[in-house]
Amino acid sequence: MPITVLGGTKVADTGFEVANSCRFNSADDACMHKAFGTPTSVDRWTISFWVKRGNLSDNGDDDYQNIWGTITNDGTSNVDSRFNSTDDMRFTFWQGGATVAKLNTTQKFRDPSAWYHMVQVWDSGNATAGNRMRWYVNGAEVTSFSTDTNPSQDLDSYWNSDGSIATIGSFRAPTPGSDGTGSSGDYYLAEFVFCDGQAYAASDFGEFDEDSPTI
Repeated sequence: MPITVLGGTKVADTGFEVANSCRFNSADDACMHKAFGTPTSVDRWTISFWVKRGNLSDNGDDDYQNIWGTITNDGTSNVDSRFNSTDDMRFTFWQGGATVAKLNTTQKFRDPSAWYHMVQVWDSGNATAGNRMRWYVNGAEVTSFSTDTNPSQDLDSYWNSDGSIATIGSFRAPTPGSDGTGSSGDYYLAEFVFCDGQAYAASDFGEFDEDSPTI
């Protein structure tokens, strides 16, 4: 069923319809997953999505809710983005038991009536360290983080590597013999887009309302 979005913030009958949308209920432990093929680049990619929160509290599994991610079978390396238990968000790369890249917002996302548009960019080949991970919320680039750890230049991300599993709505895809995925989301998610080999800005995915230029 399409979700109707008005101005990127509220659900209304007079908005436009977003056809590619899902509702995730943490109690269902649901997710979507797909194996990556041969990538254009593991050093450059962009993810864009719309998200509207449901349950803000502990989801009964972990104290956070993942939106997208991938993890090695041994659990030692992962790339993901999630809502933390404190309602801020992170975009991180954990490798071999250590954090090698991380953005953690100071902004809180506590309005369950609001749609948030997110664009997250991995561009580790960029000569400017501060541009190797970028994050846009509702059309504006985020520049204030409680943690701002840039990846080393040309660091290959596990996300988008050949054979790794892309998971949306949870932390990891189900494995044989397992009926749970872990850290499941509780939100509406729409227009999830992954662009291999491109570092895009928010303006490549949406535009501001001509009558309300801040929306």
